[in-house]
Amino acid sequence: MRILGIDPGYAIVGVGVIEYNGQNFKTLEYGAITTPAGTAFPARLQMIYSQMQEILALYKPESMAVEKLYFNTNTTTAIDVAQARGVILLSAQQAGVPVYEYTPLQVKQAVVGYGRAEKHQVIEMTKKLLSLTRTPKPDDVADALAIAICHAHSAPGPAARQLLAAMGR
Repeated sequence: MRILGIDPGYAIVGVGVIEYNGQNFKTLEYGAITTPAGTAFPARLQMIYSQMQEILALYKPESMAVEKLYFNTNTTTAIDVAQARGVILLSAQQAGVPVYEYTPLQVKQAVVGYGRAEKHQVIEMTKKLLSLTRTPKPDDVADALAIAICHAHSAPGPAARQLLAAMGR
């Protein structure tokens, strides 16, 4: 199963592409979509959208896993991130890639085994599970890979996917 993990943002979008065969992970690519500060916001959204289309066309993931948004302080930032997230979801929809959403607690539980794990624990376990020699930077990239791992551990297996497809879901 090829999974595209996304940590949404508008300045930095973390991206990680992995393959999972039920036992082993293979990292295909990871990095970030970045948009320059000071650029008009609609232009930043266009940059994200264009690069998402390129990534989806190049890697042809079977699914995309995205972190659910949770903000408790800055509503302006939350609205901007939500708009960027909308562009990301649109790009997956147009490419025919199903989207799955996970909370930070679900990601921590799937990667570390503990829903209240510290960020550094998630990053280190992500690095270990994917047999990476370096810690993915910035943290948004590590988060995207962790989200992809979460989906690998949470997604329905091949038989269940076939059944859901037959049911039209």
